[in-house]
Parts: sequence; structure tokens; C-alpha cells
Amino acid sequence: MPVTQAFSPQDAAYMARALALAEKGQYSTTPNPCVGCVIVSSNDEVVGEGFHIRAGTEHAEVHALKAAGERAKGSTAYVTLEPCSHHGKTPPCALALIEAGITRVVVAATDPNPLVCGKGIKLLEDAGIQVDSGLMPAMADDLNKGFNQRMRRSRPYVVVKLAASLDGKTALQNGKSQWITSAQARADVQIQRAKACAILSGSGTVLADNPSLNVRPNELPSDIASAFLARQKQPVRVLVDGKNLLHSGLKLFQDGHPNLVYNLKHNAQLNNQHTLQVQSSCEQPRVNLENMLDDLAQRDINYIWVEAGAKLAGALFENQLVDECVLYLAPIFLGGGARELLSTPVKTSLEQALSGEITSVVQVGSDIKLTCKLHK
Repeated sequence: MPVTQAFSPQDAAYMARALALAEKGQYSTTPNPCVGCVIVSSNDEVVGEGFHIRAGTEHAEVHALKAAGERAKGSTAYVTLEPCSHHGKTPPCALALIEAGITRVVVAATDPNPLVCGKGIKLLEDAGIQVDSGLMPAMADDLNKGFNQRMRRSRPYVVVKLAASLDGKTALQNGKSQWITSAQARADVQIQRAKACAILSGSGTVLADNPSLNVRPNELPSDIASAFLARQKQPVRVLVDGKNLLHSGLKLFQDGHPNLVYNLKHNAQLNNQHTLQVQSSCEQPRVNLENMLDDLAQRDINYIWVEAGAKLAGALFENQLVDECVLYLAPIFLGGGARELLSTPVKTSLEQALSGEITSVVQVGSDIKLTCKLHK
């Protein structure tokens, strides 16, 4: 892939705008990547812009080209992801750019999808279009970390949500935990759910709390609610139930939204059109989490938000299946005997400990939201 380092300040400004447009799709594009496009004429005027809204609909480049019309001819297109070169649910965007008479394309990041990966850039160059790539690639990649990981590793991006007191406890000894964190932190969790392709939990948490594990648009900021509603579907709920403890009386089996249940044998209580059961090998004593993630990738799941108890969350950490952790720390102390954050085997040396890099620390209401990217 050709990489041009001599980008102008104007190039950077237009790509920043394209990235801001791409970000608007983070609540609705799944399983497709977020993409933004800005078209700038030869006299430095923005003549068209757009972003990808929902899978199966027009891509960012097409929205921008329609807005530009005849003014696209001789213009530069700033695109956050390499234009596609294959026929899927929509025609190739690279061809649309060629047919519109675009003379230069600036690309933030190449598309890791094997169907594209360099082919879109080659198609543009073969048509005589100047392609300059590698402008703000880290920002573009961060927008699509779930999609990128599924394409590169055939594994979804896994983010575990945790909530704890300042002494690292999640609930009193009797299990009471509502509510450790503030209303603002719980509202932020709704926003994080809205970004996810799937929400993962375990049977213990579901039986204890009887949660809906869905996105409630009326609890989202209006702009995010509007973006999420464009998706036209809820995240898939993924439930780990190795002992077939779940039953049809629970909320999440009654609201008509999709569920995927991973268990060891079929549970007749969960037979309904909105629930699909997937069995692990009966030779194993518990659901194989690695196999589950592999299967979810095959089902086009890019990004998983985990709200689980100490056992399932601990197992994900222990098997090094967590990419990122979001921890809400509440300014309270639950004291001795309270429940631990994670249930994992005892470590005997610091070398056995998992480590990561803190990427964000912000205050949400009275709580601290800490984001940590795990080392692999």
C-alpha cells in the first residue's frame, strides 16, 4: 500500500471531518465498519459528505457523491476506510468514485476485509486516480476495532464492564449491589450497550437480577437515541448456561429480542423463535469460551459488551479473552466479607498477573470510569 507522509494541514482538517462523520455510525452500522467521506473541490470547497448508516444501505462515499453531484468531478475524496472493490449488498464504492470523476482519494486506513484489503486502492490507481493513504490511521482503526479484529483474527473484540467500590468489591456478602454506582454511570452503560453487536452475560447474573440486557432508547441522549434507532435492531444477547438453569419466565426471553444461548445440551424450556441454542462438546464440563467467541465471529459479531458475574468475567480474563475493561469505581467502601470483583485462581507470582494499559480516566457522576486495554 502506498503511504504518503506529506499531507497538508488542509488534508488533516478534512480527514478529521470525515472521522467525525464516521463516528456517527458507531451505534448503527454493525456488522459493517464505520466510514465517513468528505469530497472537496479543486477550489477547496466541501461539496459533499456522508457516512455509512446501516448495513445493506449506501456507503459513505455514495452519500457524499450524491450530495456533490456534478461538482464531484475533479475533486478529492477523503475516506476513513479504503473504498470497497467488491459487489456485496451494494456496488463497489471504488467504481462509484471513478465514475464520478474524482481525481484524488485520501485514505485513512486500509480495509482488513480480505475481499477488499488493497484491492480498492489498486482499482482507483489503475483508473489513474492519485491515492494517498495513511492519514490518521490510528484514529480510523480505533473506530473499527471490533470489525478489524474480526477480519484479522476471526474473533470479536471483547469489552468487560465491571463496577466496584473503592475497596474492589461488587456487592455485599448477601449479594445486594443495587446500586453501587450512580445514575449517571448506569446511563453511560446504556450508551456502551448501544455500541455493541452483542451483550454477554451468564446464567448466574441473569437468574439473580432478571435483567433485560437491552438498549433503552428513552434513556439515551437524543442524538445517540436517534442514531441507535437507525440500526433497527437490538444487540444480540449472548448467554452462557452450561447447567441449563435459564427458563422461559425470565424477562429476556419474553420481549421478542434475539438471544443466543451457549450450553452443553439443548434446553427445551427455551424453545422460541427468538432464541437460538448452541451446544459445546458434551465431552467438556463447561462451555468452551474460546469456541463460543469463534462461533460469534462467524455470526458477524464484531464487538461484545460483557455484563457478567465474577465467575464468567473471571474466566474470560483467565483465558486471556478480554481485549478491554471498563471499570466504574464508586466512592464507597463495602468492607470485609463483601463479594470480589473477579473469581480467578490464586496467583503465586506477579509474573502470572494479567496486565494492561489505562487508556482513559473520566468522572461520570460521582464515579470514576476507568478504561484499560489488556496486554495479550
